[in-house]
Amino acid sequence: MTEGAERPFQPVPSDDPRHGGAVFGLPAPWYGVVLYTVCKWALRLSAGVCLRMRRRHASRVPDGAVILAPAGHRSNIDTPLIGAIAPRRLNYMAKSSLFKSPFWTKFLTLVGGFPTERDRVDRRALRCAREVLRRGEALVIFPEGERKSGPRVQPLFDGPVWLSIMTGAPIQPVGIGGSERAMPKGARLPRFRKVRFVFGEPIPPPAPAAGRRTVSAAQRAEASARLRKTLQQLFDEAQAWAGSLDPPRPSAED
Repeated sequence: MTEGAERPFQPVPSDDPRHGGAVFGLPAPWYGVVLYTVCKWALRLSAGVCLRMRRRHASRVPDGAVILAPAGHRSNIDTPLIGAIAPRRLNYMAKSSLFKSPFWTKFLTLVGGFPTERDRVDRRALRCAREVLRRGEALVIFPEGERKSGPRVQPLFDGPVWLSIMTGAPIQPVGIGGSERAMPKGARLPRFRKVRFVFGEPIPPPAPAAGRRTVSAAQRAEASARLRKTLQQLFDEAQAWAGSLDPPRPSAED
């Protein structure tokens, strides 16, 4: 179920000199699909050997529009590895600092990335995200935002739930285990540690309460809380499977 009228998508070239006039949110050209496929299988093979990367329940990822929400974002390798392990081609809402030159902007755009500013509501990024989902594609959003540390899933941003409500796309929760040990903050190269991915059941968007046309803020907050609980369970399972036995510590929020 979608809310509000959908405006036609109007791609506009970026005026940021680092982007080299790139246009974000467009369908991938054929050579972008080829580049993505080559990178995906190169990563899957190398990570399968060096990180003993494995996945569980990947068949749960549905066809059509879906928002992948990985928990346990503890390392820079999480983003490329989820693209390598997922059964579908993915698009990414990525931090703007990665798009640091025309070359990297072109590369990241071809493999499905588009930038978002974390310190404010980025309307361009939201329009790109909605367009990706409108085309029936898969979009990755790390709901904890930037990299965290430790065994607890941190409070989530509203983005995944809001986009799910606005587009009708289900949220696909994913737990990532072992990536912090494989490449912690400050490390330049990955270590030989196991990395595991556990895919949960897709979560449909919340429906408006009886007699209402829209989903309330309280419902969005409740949906985010349920998502966080599910992600914690998947993160714990992935951590245990990876041998990173570090149980969640009690939190004042619990």
